[in-house]
This record gives sequence, structure tokens and C-alpha cells, in this order.
Amino acid sequence: MKTRKFLSVALFALVFGATSFAQKTVTVGGATMYPSKNIIENAVNSKDHTTLVAAVKAADLVATLQGKGPFTVFAPTNAAFEKLPMGTVETLLKPENKKMLQTILTYHVVAGKMNATDIAKAIKMGNGKAMMKTVSGGTLTAWMKGKKLYITDEKGGMSQVTIADVNQSNGVIHVVDAVLLPKQ
Repeated sequence: MKTRKFLSVALFALVFGATSFAQKTVTVGGATMYPSKNIIENAVNSKDHTTLVAAVKAADLVATLQGKGPFTVFAPTNAAFEKLPMGTVETLLKPENKKMLQTILTYHVVAGKMNATDIAKAIKMGNGKAMMKTVSGGTLTAWMKGKKLYITDEKGGMSQVTIADVNQSNGVIHVVDAVLLPKQ
């Protein structure tokens, strides 16, 4: 009886330990990203994503990204937004450009949860490229150079995933170093 109880406790610890390891916390923008929190609850704490958070609020996408999901989000940093032509962010944040902003932001979102390993497998199966349909209806192309993961947008713009697999309760975030733009 004691052996059986010990084995069940050991099995529980092993499973719990594996689950905890698989859902480890990651630091992004100086803040700990907790796998138990949703995309918005984590993103608002990252100093590197204040522009993205402001854009998500201006586009009325907060409720969507707090939803059940799961979502795969390619999250541009503040520095990524700064690479855009001067005045672009300010223009996009205007109420009259809300629809365009929504399209650009949802172009960074893929339905379902795809961690870096999933994307790498899709790239291998696609002979070096993986096409991903975005929530906005556009397509992103994932590819690798060595061990680095890149995303190319429909305009030919390229972004590197700088932090992969930031797990959320409703998906996963991959931090990227450039804003991805759909064909318009």
C-alpha cells in the first residue's frame, strides 16, 4: 500500500514538474510573463511593448486578445514601431484610421497556438518555408536561417523572432523586431 501511494505521489510530482517546466515564465521588456495570464494581462507589463498595447487599445482589440483563443501573436517591440516612417504610428492611432490599424494588428495574429518547435516543423515540411494564415486574412511566411526564426510579410518586409515561446493562458507570443505589413 505504501509503495502504491509513493508511486502515485511520485507520478503526480513528475507530471506537475513537467507541466511547470513546459509553461515556464519568460522575461520580456523587464517584466515576467506568466503562462497563467492572458496575452493582454502580460503585454501591458512589458516596457518594450507600450506602443503595441496603445495600438491594441486604440483598435478596440483588447477584448479579443483577452478571449479564449488560442492565438499565436507576433508582437513587435517599440523599437520595431520606431522603424516605420516618421508619423506612421501617430497616424494609425487616429480614430479615423481604426479599421486600418485593426487590419495591421490582426495581421500579426494567427489562430491557434504555434510554438517555435511547431513553426520549425512546418518550415521543414514546407521545404524551407511555412505559410501562416493570419486573423486579418493575410499570409505570413516563416523561414529559418541557422537556428534563427524569421517572418516575412506580404510586402517582402522581414522580421526576426527575438524572443520565442512566451506562453500565455490563451496562446503564445513571439517577440519580433519589425512591424509586419499586409498588402493593401
